[in-house]
Amino acid sequence: MKGIEGKVVIITGATSGLGKEIALQFAREKAKLVICGRREKEGNETLSLIRSLGAEAEFVNCDISVPEQVKKLVQTAVSSYGRLDFAINNAGFAGVMKPITEYPIDVWDNVVNVNLKGTFVCMKYELEAMLKNQAGVIVNVSSAIGLRGKENIAPYSATKHGIIGLTKSAAFEYGRFGIRINALCPGGIRTEMDDLFYKNVPDPEALRKERMKSYALGRMAEASEVARVATWLCSEDSSFVTGASIPVDGGKTAR
Repeated sequence: MKGIEGKVVIITGATSGLGKEIALQFAREKAKLVICGRREKEGNETLSLIRSLGAEAEFVNCDISVPEQVKKLVQTAVSSYGRLDFAINNAGFAGVMKPITEYPIDVWDNVVNVNLKGTFVCMKYELEAMLKNQAGVIVNVSSAIGLRGKENIAPYSATKHGIIGLTKSAAFEYGRFGIRINALCPGGIRTEMDDLFYKNVPDPEALRKERMKSYALGRMAEASEVARVATWLCSEDSSFVTGASIPVDGGKTAR
């Protein structure tokens, strides 16, 4: 894709699932990567895969809900590569599936701290770095559940709605500085996070088939399909796209 090679990108939550696939997609485009996550073993495994594709990369152990760790993450990118061009704020926490009256308050706090506060903190320090160059692109990973409601996962949905609000406001604040900011809204993806929907379910396969009926394409996405859209949003091919919430959900939110 045009305008990716040689650029510096931070990707949070890159130890598995969508974040890992986004990192590999940027590696194929020959970007310079700084990836982060809380699991060092998995982070180093992703790092090895990136380097096997011929891309430069570093891994930083980082909890995005802790501002000091995020600040260090961004400083690592700038000190290692001289600048920050792109950021994919992907790290997230699904919580548990329970109705609001039964939802544990401590789990609510964790969901909000990682998904909403964490995205805000990442943007704060990423924008500071991008302002020095008067250019940059941020992609905040929301969800199709940030565009609609869903029972038994209200805290997750609330934070993903909040990410869209952050994205829209930030797009207006920083567009005049040459910085584009968009929200990526995936539907179901075949990753380990999706396993949450099948915990304690008597017939997981029946539930899986029923869920597929809600997709216009009749299936969930592969992580690579969503990763290509994240990369496109950073490329010059999307140069007039900002403040947008892009559903990549096989038509799920079209109903």
